[in-house]
Amino acid sequence: MAVILPLSLVAIAVFLTLYAWPAIHFNGWGFLVHNDWDLGRMYGNPIVKDGQTILPGASYGILFLIVGTLLSSLIAIILALPLGVFSAIFIAEGLKGPLREAASFLVELLAAVPSVVYGLFGYIVLIPFLGHHVYPFLTQTIGRVIPWFGGESGSGYGLLTAGFILTLMIVPLISATLRDALNSTPRALRESGISMGASRMEVVLRILLPQNRKVLIGATILALGRALGETMAVLMVSGNALNVLPSNAYSSVSTMASFIVSQLDSALQDPTGMAVMSLAEVGLVLMLISILVNAAARALLSLSGMRGRVKT
Repeated sequence: MAVILPLSLVAIAVFLTLYAWPAIHFNGWGFLVHNDWDLGRMYGNPIVKDGQTILPGASYGILFLIVGTLLSSLIAIILALPLGVFSAIFIAEGLKGPLREAASFLVELLAAVPSVVYGLFGYIVLIPFLGHHVYPFLTQTIGRVIPWFGGESGSGYGLLTAGFILTLMIVPLISATLRDALNSTPRALRESGISMGASRMEVVLRILLPQNRKVLIGATILALGRALGETMAVLMVSGNALNVLPSNAYSSVSTMASFIVSQLDSALQDPTGMAVMSLAEVGLVLMLISILVNAAARALLSLSGMRGRVKT
């Protein structure tokens, strides 16, 4: 039974590789470093190029998707990690009795909200508010110091809005996981710290959090994985830019997962099938990025464990 999940992952990777192989062969490394996604002339006669049948003018490059995916997920993690940690500490250590139960239920409820609901909230509430009030203010204040926040503030769609929506979606995941770990920490650890004269916050920061660093890293991995693969909510607020890299924090972007959904209908109209196979290659790249992120996080986890043993 333990090998079912790894075998499933391998099976998915093999299927995507085999299905997308003609596109991999046709696109080459330029697929990763060019911004030139073009399905070609849909009503033109297919041609043969580099041994593959494609539509005239078709080309496929996804650098703008890779950049949009990584930047939006990075923004989400930067914002969500401190919010998730401090909310978990507040619920586990600051609240008691019914208040703790109510707060815990609320966090778990937020984690269960469908992504399309977050997308609707972003579309109806966040985009008008951010576009009309927050982003113009940021351009006139922070933007004067940090150029990335300067320039045109846009209409509310874009990279920063996508990052905010992803933050709302992954904060409950980090908070709930760390809260459960804090609640499960032996009471003797807290009492030993307090008996040595440490305050409650010092006990949390110097004893409880280091004790649960593996849980925190694991929760961060899960949260980042959700941010990288989120589709509908990002599709509704990102602006769905095509072949353009973001010039500032308010620029419209596209992510790999949302792009697959938005382009699938058009790709299915390609009689050669190359467009759909290229979308499968996008999915394969996204999967590889997720695996690399998990591998890096596990390496960090192992490194932190080794350092902890050395100190001990």
